Amino acid sequence: MKMRKKTDTALLQLENILGYHFNDSSILFHALSHSSYANEMRLSKDKSNERLEFLGDAVLELVTSEYVYKEYTDLSEGDLTKLRASIVCEQTLSSCARELSIGKFLFLGKGEDSSGGRERDSILSDALEAIIGAIYLDGGFTNAKEFITSFILANLNNKDLFFDSKTILQEIIQNEDNTQRLRYKLISEEGPDHSKTFTIAVLIGNEEIGIGSGRTKKAAEQEAAYQAIQKLRSTPGT
Repeated sequence: MKMRKKTDTALLQLENILGYHFNDSSILFHALSHSSYANEMRLSKDKSNERLEFLGDAVLELVTSEYVYKEYTDLSEGDLTKLRASIVCEQTLSSCARELSIGKFLFLGKGEDSSGGRERDSILSDALEAIIGAIYLDGGFTNAKEFITSFILANLNNKDLFFDSKTILQEIIQNEDNTQRLRYKLISEEGPDHSKTFTIAVLIGNEEIGIGSGRTKKAAEQEAAYQAIQKLRSTPGT
């Protein structure tokens, strides 16, 4: 009974942060239940948040598609696709989830919790999508759209969107008719296997033009490319 009361209090606290109060709070509990928790508690697979994540992902993509279509009338179909991808990607969603403190409300298995699961980008972004799915089921499309607009799409111009920086950097270099090869070099790899941090530099020939860190090599490369783009764009004549 004491544990149930503590859970109910936590859910109410999160509802206040989300700005949406569930008619059925068990749906929110479901959205916060990671597969590691369901496995540890010997619950059936459908008790984890994976199915809600699937639903939330679809709702998020629809709302985001409508938003960029209406707001960015000068963009082509291809550019709209890139912009949407940058909004609904793991890095952007996990950043939004951190702003909402979702990590501290998650229900994780002990192993996942002790290995830093509450701060893992994939878990946070999946949980945010599951919450969107939960709001959609509990309150309908309008409430889900309002939540997405308020917490993900609002003030979009001031958000650090994670475009495919590697592709953009490659295009910039090609447009400058640069004959030297663009390459990425691993600088360091630190931390235990379950929580490594990679640092990677991007170079043109032997000149380092950007450096980035991330939990995966891919994320570190994207960050390095992003930093290089910022540097090149601040250079006169670029």
